[in-house]
Amino acid sequence: MSQLDEKQRKFVDENPYVGIATTLRADGSPHSTVVWVEVENGKVSFNTARGRVKERNLARDPRASLLVIDPNNPYKWVSISGPAALTEEGADPQIDKLAKKYIGKDEYPWHSPDEQRVKVLIEPEKVSSSGFDDEQ
Repeated sequence: MSQLDEKQRKFVDENPYVGIATTLRADGSPHSTVVWVEVENGKVSFNTARGRVKERNLARDPRASLLVIDPNNPYKWVSISGPAALTEEGADPQIDKLAKKYIGKDEYPWHSPDEQRVKVLIEPEKVSSSGFDDEQ
């Protein structure tokens, strides 16, 4: 297993930079979507809902990757790939926390009552990055 170093962790966790999550469809082709991200206990995490494509893909095949890019410098990025675990535990508070980080709202404004939120946790097997060499 690999892990995020401190600069990579802060980059992903402390900036409101969206991530591009990629999962695998049943035919093996990639499916990529924009997600809000955070780091939890060394794992990169995002949130989705039961029944969405990425949740269905990960339930069938847990391989995932996530790419986070600095929107002001596209040559500064962190890429994480590894197996993803799905859990409903803590998913509702997580989406509210992410709403605060990304849109400044205390609660996720698009939550529907019939929707079951799911937290996705990616265990880093491979981590790569660019644009951190010139930092102190």
